[in-house]
Amino acid sequence: MNELQAVSITAGYDGPPILDDVSVTANAGETSVILGPNGAGKSTLSKAIIGLISVKKGQVLLRGNDVTGQGPHKLVRSGLAYLPQLMNVFDQLSVVENLEMGGYTVRGSLQKRISELLDFFPDLAVDRHKKAGVLSGGQQRMLALARLLMTEPVVAILDEPTAGLSPLYAERVWTHIDRIRDAGVALLVVEQNATIAMDHADVVYLLAQGRNVISGPAEELRQRDEVARILVG
Repeated sequence: MNELQAVSITAGYDGPPILDDVSVTANAGETSVILGPNGAGKSTLSKAIIGLISVKKGQVLLRGNDVTGQGPHKLVRSGLAYLPQLMNVFDQLSVVENLEMGGYTVRGSLQKRISELLDFFPDLAVDRHKKAGVLSGGQQRMLALARLLMTEPVVAILDEPTAGLSPLYAERVWTHIDRIRDAGVALLVVEQNATIAMDHADVVYLLAQGRNVISGPAEELRQRDEVARILVG
């Protein structure tokens, strides 16, 4: 099922658009990965979908409903969650307090949902009372993922979830991303680390200079030499 469709998106900031007629889809229980060289417009696309920048042309469809231009807070209530690359945890709050902050739309027992996520992320359970600011970079990224899941989204957009992490922690983060996908969430992941992303992706969209250039099943794209050439610019 197409949980999320970005159709022919043209968007940017002041001046000429950064994205030109870009389309991507995220399906339930699959991970769609957006790859491309620096400046390709990957993060711009995620911000356009989530309503942080204006869409000049095109549509964003969430479960078939047009949500183009709606802000993040409204989209969260509709089932679309967003993990920014930076500033994704509250340093001065504990692990549990961060999860409480992420659960402002939760219906039912907030503590029950927190307990479920601490079971899902056992490393966080050990440090549940520590402030987020004293956690390692990898642990903070796990906490950011857990906060995102507090709202039980049907679609999640992750903007470079392994940026700045060691190879070991990057793999651990992707292991949890796989588990989120296997739980039925539709995932759209912007990644700079193409090697690890291709290993975990179901579908890949390759952008260059703000346009779609190649897309298809990850298993097929791994075999195509031109993918590597585009990624290195």
